[in-house]
Amino acid sequence: MIKISVITPAYNVEKYIGSAIDSILTQTFQEFEFIIIDDCSTDRTWDIIREYSAKDSRIKAIKNEKNLGIAGNRNKGVHLAQGEYIVWQDADDISMPTRIEKQLRYMESHPAVGIVGGFLHFFDNNGEKDFRKYDAGDSNLRRKIFRCSPVAQPAAMIRKKCLDDVGEYDLKYPPAEDLDISFRIGERYQFANLQEVVVKYREHPNSATFTRLKKIELSTLEIRKKYAERGKYKMLWIDKIYNTLQFISIYVVPVKMKIWLFNKIRNSNKI
Repeated sequence: MIKISVITPAYNVEKYIGSAIDSILTQTFQEFEFIIIDDCSTDRTWDIIREYSAKDSRIKAIKNEKNLGIAGNRNKGVHLAQGEYIVWQDADDISMPTRIEKQLRYMESHPAVGIVGGFLHFFDNNGEKDFRKYDAGDSNLRRKIFRCSPVAQPAAMIRKKCLDDVGEYDLKYPPAEDLDISFRIGERYQFANLQEVVVKYREHPNSATFTRLKKIELSTLEIRKKYAERGKYKMLWIDKIYNTLQFISIYVVPVKMKIWLFNKIRNSNKI
């Protein structure tokens, strides 16, 4: 049985897709299938994917007939995957060389953990930027879940059984479906993060964070409210204050200022 299925949805990323693919093909752990789904790109993304797949039999190149978006492509990739573990590799990010090896080793030795991530190292066209760190253990990650995501989905390795148990990514929450699936996984399994950088995370003006921030935040607040009401997580008074302030900020704080402020606070581990 295949242990690892790496899944990369891709849309109009001709500038970055090669680096993302190379970062997987050069992993210290080499026994994987690599599913790359082109979501109706209009640039050379599909041509680049085919060039790589012609050279490496581990790559399964798939081209959608219609645009499915991130959540739809994640679901499609999971259905196609044969591995015991799912690794997300975004088409504009770069995985560190030992990422898969170390995350697999962790998951194999911690059977109660359903999803493991790690630190992010932000960068853009001007060079390297901040680090974003995540707590290692389940209890601290749960305690903060109504303020910040327990695991960065672009850095995640997930047991496929988890996704079989909790269901697909919910198409009603784009582009915050990652948080919804984390809440569901955490209702049955533990969270964890490696205490090192596993992914270099690319920031650019076309990313969802910059272009759809209001929608992300409104979906995020809706998701948090839903899981607070389900009662399997405890929402603290500080969480309620934080979420109220976040809702107000959606309508009074400019997007660029909000992203700068959030990164300043979050990357310093103040929340």
